[in-house]
Amino acid sequence: MTADAADLAPLARALISVSDKTGLLDFAKALAERGVELLSTGGTAKMLREAGLKVRDVADITGFPEMMDGRVKTLHPKVHGGLLALRDDDAHVAAMQDHGIEPIDLLVVNLYPFEATVAKGADYGTCIENIDIGGPAMIRAAAKNHAHVAVVIDPEDYPKLLDDMDQHGGKTCPKFRRKLAQRAYSRTAAYDAAVSTWLASAIGDPAPRRRAFAGTLAQTLRYGENPHQSAAFYTDGSNRPGVATAKQWQGKELSYNNINDTDAAFELVAEFDPAEGPACAIIKHANPCGVARGATLLDAYRAAYDCDRISAFGGIVALNRPLDAATAEEIARIFTEVVIAPDADDFAKAVFAAKKNLRLLTTEGLPDPKSPGLAFRQVAGGFLVQDRDNGAVIQSDLKVVTKRAPTSEELNDLLFAWKVAKHVKSNAIVYVKGGATVGIGAGQMSRLDSTRIAARKSADMAEALGLSEPTVKGAVVASDAFFPFADGLLTAAEAGATAVIQPGGSMRDDEVIAAADEAGLAMVFTGQRHFRH
Repeated sequence: MTADAADLAPLARALISVSDKTGLLDFAKALAERGVELLSTGGTAKMLREAGLKVRDVADITGFPEMMDGRVKTLHPKVHGGLLALRDDDAHVAAMQDHGIEPIDLLVVNLYPFEATVAKGADYGTCIENIDIGGPAMIRAAAKNHAHVAVVIDPEDYPKLLDDMDQHGGKTCPKFRRKLAQRAYSRTAAYDAAVSTWLASAIGDPAPRRRAFAGTLAQTLRYGENPHQSAAFYTDGSNRPGVATAKQWQGKELSYNNINDTDAAFELVAEFDPAEGPACAIIKHANPCGVARGATLLDAYRAAYDCDRISAFGGIVALNRPLDAATAEEIARIFTEVVIAPDADDFAKAVFAAKKNLRLLTTEGLPDPKSPGLAFRQVAGGFLVQDRDNGAVIQSDLKVVTKRAPTSEELNDLLFAWKVAKHVKSNAIVYVKGGATVGIGAGQMSRLDSTRIAARKSADMAEALGLSEPTVKGAVVASDAFFPFADGLLTAAEAGATAVIQPGGSMRDDEVIAAADEAGLAMVFTGQRHFRH
């Protein structure tokens, strides 16, 4: 849209009141150099004056001092009238003249750092005090009147505004003001969403009458799951270590599927405390194709890779410890889309430097698998909201239900398999031996089919490795939900499994337990299910 002279809005007066003062002085000086009068409040006004700029206090304009610890300073007709008045409406212009209201052509406001305050774990009262009132009110007023007023809520838009003024003789064009207005309303919506979500949690309301989610654009993606779908990546401000907060050291931009798979991989490997040893997870299409612990990171990677070498090609590798050169060299032997780890040494980065298509991400930490949070999914006409699956079991939670109890070695593998099963699409079956997966069956409509597929993959891998028998022989098996019939459990036993971990709770538990006893299996119930759809 080409703006004619009538659509251009003069910019003679700006109200600036910001908590984030990034780039403020240079911006304010540039406005002053362009003949813009500066109005301001509190700390912002003080900062501008100390820099030698001429500033009028809003309190001098309204005739009221800032009061109540700054809670009341801009909520006044002379402020909102200056923002909301239609310059081309005679009645509005007359009202401004009658009441001594001066037009405000530019509003520069960013809000109290509520999200950051919550993220720091501040107490209830401190969070309440960081809820901005005057800022959102002014932003919404200026955005509504974008036919005449420009509103800037992000420092990154400072140079863009100056450029727009320079292109239009000190005025702003309607297309740019509309874009600024959209960004302004998005910001106030996100702010209110953050406040309402926090307050629901603070008062213990798991299902508030209205639920809002918001995010900040991190990346416009080439496409979504498929090339005909447009997509973008947004961050939620939680700073949970992972793909959203990671630093990318090399490689092309992550795709929609890369981001989804990398998140799945890192959340899985975070189940394994690095203090208890190195761990590696390899993911393909959001499902693990190999997970292992090892004496070294290299050992863990090799064991995870040996679970399903075919699926690992073009996969995502997640590590629970900083990446070293030896592990990087081994990973680089096959095509890998993404490697994500808490950190990487310079030698590892140098190894990957020759792999231009490989993306290396570091996060400076692991997400806490036990931390609370929300997960949501869109359905036709609405969306589902639930707590993040932060369930976990320890040895004391397990109930031995068979005549034979698992050995200590089996117990370790059972708990390992249970952690992996939590991250496998239902119906999930996971075989583990010696701290490494040896067969994974994911996403089947029948639990029996998942059991068979996992065993078959183990047999195929054993053949590829030149082993005399399938790696599932002598393994333990985890099922993310109960066995509704004994057939799946017996199939696992026939494949060579010696011990089973499952939630229990089936109407036929007695039949399944009896079948396990007859097969000589040890079986424990967790009392907890891990469906992942």
